[in-house]
Amino acid sequence: MAKFKVVVSDPETGKAKTVEIEGSRAVPFIGRKIGDVVDGSLIGLSGHKIMIMGGSDRDGFPMRPDIHGGAKMRVILSGGTGFKPREKGERRRKTVRGNVITEDIFQINVKIVEKPEAKKARQDEPT
Repeated sequence: MAKFKVVVSDPETGKAKTVEIEGSRAVPFIGRKIGDVVDGSLIGLSGHKIMIMGGSDRDGFPMRPDIHGGAKMRVILSGGTGFKPREKGERRRKTVRGNVITEDIFQINVKIVEKPEAKKARQDEPT
């Protein structure tokens, strides 16, 4: 059975919280890609829309949006997720995951992109 730690970030407040999901609640995430927008009710945020930003597997290898599939691969990187060059022009072969969520993923990073509309009080009503 799939089990994920979902880290939900709110760009408006700058805060993040962790939600653990497993079993039938985790199944809708399998097969999704980085950049997909899903319904927040999957993690208990009804009315919200969340975007998948990345994640990592059980061994700590990060997901990269430019690597297709869900497999672990050794690729040459010059920067970005998974490698921070120390010198200008440095490139290294590093192990990273693809952009598709599989059962091997341990942590999924998401951000809130749309919140539900709050009921606004009508201002034209007399008090």
